[in-house]
Amino acid sequence: MPTYDRERFDPPAPVATVRVRNPDTGDALDGVSMVIDSGADATLLPRHVVKALALAQLPQKYQLEAFDGSVSEGEAIRAQLVFLGRSFRGQFLIGEGEVGVLGRNVLNNVRIVLDGPAQTWDEA
Repeated sequence: MPTYDRERFDPPAPVATVRVRNPDTGDALDGVSMVIDSGADATLLPRHVVKALALAQLPQKYQLEAFDGSVSEGEAIRAQLVFLGRSFRGQFLIGEGEVGVLGRNVLNNVRIVLDGPAQTWDEA
């Protein structure tokens, strides 16, 4: 069972590692860290991953609202993400952090169990 990340998050958070692929070139990065966030509508890929894979930005812009109510403009890219052996293709947003965010557009397609007291998570 993967453990919660205590190094980068306080309180600790469930973090998964995923594979991100550029659908145009086939280039891929393994081991991309993504926090599991069932409160997020969308999945955000870290900008450093977008740059490393040369993922082209799409012309659409999105309004993003953070949990603290702050609003920003989001950029989107097209990519493939592999999580728990399943492939998700489509539009994802670009995040500024070192760690990405797995939102409900991905999480609503998988079964996972978060065990907060044990600070572990696993596929159900």
